[in-house]
Amino acid sequence: MTYILNLETSTTVCSVSVTGDEKILSLREIADAKSHASLLIPFITEALDEAGIKTHDLSAIAVSKGPGSYTGLRIGVSTAKGLAYALNVPLISVDTLYSMASGFLSRFPEIARDPEALFCPMIDARRMEVYTSVYNADLQELRPIKAEIINQDSFGDLLKEQRVHFFGDGALKCKETIHSASAFFHSEFHPSASFMGKIAFTHFKNSQFENLAYFEPFYLKDFVTTVPVNKLTGF
Repeated sequence: MTYILNLETSTTVCSVSVTGDEKILSLREIADAKSHASLLIPFITEALDEAGIKTHDLSAIAVSKGPGSYTGLRIGVSTAKGLAYALNVPLISVDTLYSMASGFLSRFPEIARDPEALFCPMIDARRMEVYTSVYNADLQELRPIKAEIINQDSFGDLLKEQRVHFFGDGALKCKETIHSASAFFHSEFHPSASFMGKIAFTHFKNSQFENLAYFEPFYLKDFVTTVPVNKLTGF
């Protein structure tokens, strides 16, 4: 059996799963993590214990590659690379938005059967900006991943013709801005390592591995630091 450790840290969610082939053997996650750094290793230990395997049983390490939180992605990818190197197993990266779309379709099969539906995972960025893409029920990407500033006209062309389901922590601010009878919002839906297993297993079978020396998270945007006003003014 192919055992894969899956790490999802792209947002405030800290999530770890162990899969055997495509079956979820264990899952540890919290939806509003304050510190990925303090939670990730204990979650890994607990997930492995529940699955009844040791680190040397793992066939690969899979990690969400983004887009998403700079800090969360950095911690997740650094941990995944360290484990893959120490265990001498392949590193697999999973697109976060694609994983969310796949998980949404699996969780809501009745919505997935709607031939007029489109699926738009959203990760909260700064202010009115989200990281997003659009998929159909076959998980074909209809719009490429981008950082998009949301306004009342966003996705208007799609909403004229089809029903669009927006989900993820970025969907909440869209609900307050996009007003259409064809728009449906699922802000309680979040990324999860439980969505990664099937995708990671397919990558493993196809030998789609990352180079440990050069792999970096997909931040989408450069990290920008801000300086408190009192530091600028001297007060």
